Amino acid sequence: MAEAFHWPARVYWEDTDAGGVVYHARYLAFMERARSEWMRALGWDQGVLRDRDDQVFVVRAMDIDFRAPARLDDQLQVSVRLLECRGASFSVGQRIERDGNLLVEARVRIAAVRASDFRPRPIPAALLTELKPLLETP
Repeated sequence: MAEAFHWPARVYWEDTDAGGVVYHARYLAFMERARSEWMRALGWDQGVLRDRDDQVFVVRAMDIDFRAPARLDDQLQVSVRLLECRGASFSVGQRIERDGNLLVEARVRIAAVRASDFRPRPIPAALLTELKPLLETP
């Protein structure tokens, strides 16, 4: 099984709601940052892809399961694991954990589009070559 990428996240006041727990939309931000850092760790700067290649990645679909709340000052681990890779999209599995306990789990489909008009376009061949070996196998 392919190894997951892990990114640490701390819960701050701005992340919590009136009940003192992480507001549901903030989990999406934690996952977005982890995906960005995953791409950076692979050597792909998304700003360069946008400016040089007119390429950006957008969330096309997400299935998310909230299992337990995170709270102020919690130290979280956000993981990214490649599940599927196609010519113009890929899917990742993401988990948010605290001390090894699963809080949130999601499957995210990412689409490759042109930055100039948001029309679908293929993932760069060099990136596909790097992604394919990361595919999780059953």
